[in-house]
Amino acid sequence: MTDRVSTDLRSSFEEVCARFDVSLDAFETDHDHAHLLVTYPPKVAMSRLVMSLKTISSMRVRSHGWPEVTKALRGDHFWSPSYAVVSCGGAPLDVVKAYVENQQSPNRSPGRPRRR
Repeated sequence: MTDRVSTDLRSSFEEVCARFDVSLDAFETDHDHAHLLVTYPPKVAMSRLVMSLKTISSMRVRSHGWPEVTKALRGDHFWSPSYAVVSCGGAPLDVVKAYVENQQSPNRSPGRPRRR
């Protein structure tokens, strides 16, 4: 994702998180997806939060008509219908935050996981 798309996504995500009383603790985009670290109260349904994050950000990013976005659309959709939610209750938040923030390291090939 380009810098302007990433900046627009961050702004959209911050707005949605504020509406849900959720804290956006870390954010980073990779080539074709985003990683978010959020802290949310138990009253928030994760499926509703994700739906809102994807809907608002998609509408906002697509409204600009940027060529890099229109070229990458999946049909009419910016996001795929799938998502992953991972709980990190036992991991130190600074470790998880560093992981999220380092998703766009220069040594990664698009779509390929890191070798360990």
